[in-house]
Amino acid sequence: MIPVDLMKQLSAELGLRLSQVESAVGLIDEGNTIPFIARYRKEATGSLNDTQLRDLSERLEYLRSLEKRKAEVIEAVRGLEKLTPELEAGILAAETLARVEDLYRPYKQKRRTRASAAREKGLEPLALRFLEQAGAALPEALAAPFVNAEHGVDTAEDAVAGARDIIAEMISDDAEIRGELRERMLRTAVLKTSSEETEGVYAMYCDYAEAVAKIPGHRILAVDRGEREGVLKASLETEREAEISVLRRRVLKKGFSPSIDVVRAAAEDALDRLIRPSLEREVRACLTERAQEQAIKVFALNLRPLLMQPPVRGKVALGLDPAYRTGCKIAVVDATGRVLDTAVVYPTPPQNKTEEAKAKLKALIEMHDVSVIAIGNGTASKESEIFVAGLIRELDRPVSYMMVSEAGASVYSASKLAAEEFPQYDVSLRSAVSIARRLQDPLAELVKIDPKSIGVGQYQHDMPQNKLGSALGGVVEDCVNTVGVDLNTASFSLLAYVAGIGNALAKNIVAYREENGAFPTRKALMEVPKLGKKAFQQAAGFLRIPEGENPLDNTAVHPESYAAAKKLLKLFGLTEDDVKHGALGDLRGRLAEYGLQRAADEIGIGVPTLEDMVEELLKPGRDPRDSLPPPMLRTDVMGMEDLKPGMIFEGTVRNVVDFGAFVDIGVHQDGLVHISRICNRFIRHPSEAVRVGDIVTVQVLEVDRKRKRISLTMRGLSNER
Repeated sequence: MIPVDLMKQLSAELGLRLSQVESAVGLIDEGNTIPFIARYRKEATGSLNDTQLRDLSERLEYLRSLEKRKAEVIEAVRGLEKLTPELEAGILAAETLARVEDLYRPYKQKRRTRASAAREKGLEPLALRFLEQAGAALPEALAAPFVNAEHGVDTAEDAVAGARDIIAEMISDDAEIRGELRERMLRTAVLKTSSEETEGVYAMYCDYAEAVAKIPGHRILAVDRGEREGVLKASLETEREAEISVLRRRVLKKGFSPSIDVVRAAAEDALDRLIRPSLEREVRACLTERAQEQAIKVFALNLRPLLMQPPVRGKVALGLDPAYRTGCKIAVVDATGRVLDTAVVYPTPPQNKTEEAKAKLKALIEMHDVSVIAIGNGTASKESEIFVAGLIRELDRPVSYMMVSEAGASVYSASKLAAEEFPQYDVSLRSAVSIARRLQDPLAELVKIDPKSIGVGQYQHDMPQNKLGSALGGVVEDCVNTVGVDLNTASFSLLAYVAGIGNALAKNIVAYREENGAFPTRKALMEVPKLGKKAFQQAAGFLRIPEGENPLDNTAVHPESYAAAKKLLKLFGLTEDDVKHGALGDLRGRLAEYGLQRAADEIGIGVPTLEDMVEELLKPGRDPRDSLPPPMLRTDVMGMEDLKPGMIFEGTVRNVVDFGAFVDIGVHQDGLVHISRICNRFIRHPSEAVRVGDIVTVQVLEVDRKRKRISLTMRGLSNER
């Protein structure tokens, strides 16, 4: 159980009521999933959404780790018989792990140092005498009694030097000194880089300097990568005199004593030899961690709208996986994603069998009534797009196309999952199937791919992979459960993301379905081996049975609320058959007239649950993605050579990063809208104004054909949201 004071801390940090925090923590500790709590425990949490709950869960985990570390440190120091009431109070009051480690630092077992060697020579009493900075005796006179050739202290100067090493380490281990210098470094240090390479990816960093307090995360990650690749050298420049002033204020006493000179020299040695190198590593690590957290946040922000792109329903799709020498792989899939046909054509160099390829595709389009073509955006995609645009102009039927991201397709195609799904096809044909399905239903197809491989972020390969995977997995889970999953048609990959199920139960469900046929009701799910009451409770509301025995099974109404739903219907003279046939009339208006609170009290549920229930009963089987703008389909192609400054296009946002947004305007190369050109108002991050999948109007500012860069603007073009 988390202490009350930590509950209050969470409440203050996250801007939530204490009752919300207490309820949410209790539900999390009981093993409830975030999607379940967000959807079906609104009364308990005050309607906290999934993002708020995940933030709460992450912060809760950190604070619990902090409390655990405090207990470990206190026990370790107590074991050394050096724990004082003041030190214990300081550790318990620490608000960060860094502060706990600073306080523990003097008591940690260290590798052999100059100070430990001096202590072995019996010089610690001399060091403490110098630190008193009292009396008029010269350092050499105070050191004379400690001269001992057997201990390796041949002269008074040797004794003074050893004592100075001990003092330097004591200063370096002082938690207050380290804390103040660390804060100063974070506030005033400058990151400098140098390189002998003046061209290429790291050209801007060949002679670069920026304040640590202001440097954006993407530049920190760029510098880190440049260092790892051996292209850049980086260092922190600090105000040494100001740092020395801090040390003097902390360790030098007023008055005059010859010992002051020893302490002053020890302080400067501590700064240069021990403190600055250590703190520079810490600050660099802090900057990297902060940048990684921001990059993970951006990745998650991009992933959500990508997964939630509206499906292209009811259309037979032709997937084209472009290539040169080995030919373009073709897969035709029906409106449900079932593979109808496959082929290989060679319209690209070096074969250039354009007419033969057109004839084959025309036959497939006619035979299977294809209405949309999905083209992968990888190698040879430009030539393939030109080929498809030419093909469409020759058809006597309406067909359009869309460029589809191939990110992760090759990873999926070579995976065990793809081999099990399509054992009859080789890797490249599996990619063509995946590309077609990505257009038809992005969410259902992309859940088969490791989220880190989807490619909508920045520096994702430089992130701590466990943390990135956890964050992105949470996004996928939220998206899947927001949309809902057809229990009788969903793939193992989709089911695995349903709250409370996971990989093992997903496999059991699919195996049971294959052996026993379609599930007639949600309740029948309980027959699946190893699926207990808790898993059913978490998952049931997110599963759909469109043609099941109970119309409520095709809504997000949870089985635990079926009795309440029936009471609601009866209250207004309606039945479950009315739900099935969409014959509820103006239920929303009648309920408002009756009174929400009054109805909720009579039915025995809270108002938030009642409101959700009404929305679901009015639109059984609804897909929230259908309310979003449909993806942009094209029938013709342009090239960079056709672009001129001033031209205006509609485009699709493909990626959002710290410094801007990349927009597909149909010329193969995405254009960049810098953050300063996204809108007229001030924004701190592009995600405040645009998201992946948005259809936006842009104007061409500049075209750099040599570097293949397109500069765009959205300002003044009616894009404000």
